[in-house]
Amino acid sequence: MRVQINHRLLPLITLAGLSLAGAAVGMASEPAANATMTDGYDGQAPLSAVAQLGKKLFFDPSLSGGGQISCATCHDPANHYAPANGLAVQLGGLHLDQPGIRAVPSLAYKMSTPSFSIGEESAGDEAAEASPMTEASGVALANAPAAIAGPLTAQAVVKADAAAANLVPQGGMFWDGRVDSLEEQALQPMISPFEMACADAATVYAKLKKGYGKEISALFGDNIANDQDMMISEIGFALARYQIEERSFHPYTSKYDDYLRGKAILTDAEARGLKLFDDPNKGNCASCHLDKMTGDGQMPNFTDFEFEALGAPRNPAIPANADAHYYDTGICGPLRNDTYSTQQQNCGLFKTPTLRNVATRHVFFHNGVYRTLEDVTRFYVKRDTNPEEIYPKDASGKVLKYDDLPSQYQANIDVIDAPMNRKLGDAPALNDAEIADIVTFLKTLTDGYDPAKDGVKAAK
Repeated sequence: MRVQINHRLLPLITLAGLSLAGAAVGMASEPAANATMTDGYDGQAPLSAVAQLGKKLFFDPSLSGGGQISCATCHDPANHYAPANGLAVQLGGLHLDQPGIRAVPSLAYKMSTPSFSIGEESAGDEAAEASPMTEASGVALANAPAAIAGPLTAQAVVKADAAAANLVPQGGMFWDGRVDSLEEQALQPMISPFEMACADAATVYAKLKKGYGKEISALFGDNIANDQDMMISEIGFALARYQIEERSFHPYTSKYDDYLRGKAILTDAEARGLKLFDDPNKGNCASCHLDKMTGDGQMPNFTDFEFEALGAPRNPAIPANADAHYYDTGICGPLRNDTYSTQQQNCGLFKTPTLRNVATRHVFFHNGVYRTLEDVTRFYVKRDTNPEEIYPKDASGKVLKYDDLPSQYQANIDVIDAPMNRKLGDAPALNDAEIADIVTFLKTLTDGYDPAKDGVKAAK
């Protein structure tokens, strides 16, 4: 069950919201006179009235079915809008005793996520994906002078020039890309039984009416406040505006950002890690986690937004996995249910997450199976060369390779791209020292870098 957004109403709602948010948008999207393009992330402009409403909603537990959980419960601002605990899946529901089925991703750097599409991968696509896309919900909402169509329609797009033999799913929100915009992403947890657990859209509306009816009437008028579909859509818009205007969702203040701006110097270990991260025959991490500035000075988001089947091992810590017949197949479900979820070539594919602030995360991959970056990196380089170190074994001692994906979908797993292109018995692409260097580099992606505290002299 999900909160339904009336897409017919969204252009009208967006116009209303943008007219109210306009002044603040101008300040938020325009760098200070003495700032360069890439230095414009430092200050926080005042939030618009709509974004201020979104902020209240984000921290309000009364909007949940049991009155105990808010957006910020799982998306903790103190932990870069990711969970602060080490649970593989978070607990929600009326009594906070219902486990989820996937690790909760960070909400940081989401505003540049493009709408879900399936198209041909190309060098041009890769270059474009390194910068915030104008069709992405956040950028479109922040900059558009009029009504938005784009991702608010939540329609997947198939590129007209896509070659059937090389179709790549990309974009969309959540691990499976099942919705296209920040608005819909914000609303879905409200009615999820293992998240905020409101019974239905009517319950969400009643809570909004009780807690925010007067404020919404004052901001948008009684017509919206008295219409269930319009109010719920407007609340999604307010939550999206908060994530767009609040700079802490996308500050670009890591050491690596300063390095790209010429304001910091990497240590020897960090520089070695970056070289391995980029090397197509070693880590090859940058092939998916794009790490270069664009020509117009935009910082990289460390994701190409594309989907991969990696074959991560099954996590027994997820209660749903106690059922031997249960599998999380990403685009193919259990949470996505559309045309794309019925196509076998999409089964086992999950969206590539950003690596920004990855060193502050407590669990990794869609199922939270790993708890250290060293183990994650080791998985990539030993999955095929030393599978006995990665996967469990059955009673006879046979390695249960790719144990978290049904056999009929295992052909979707990437065995072509380095470092996962090696064979059983080959030397892994990285040794332990090189893994340590990559992890050291990944720690430079944490926001809030202070050269004085780091003890590293910033470049002049």
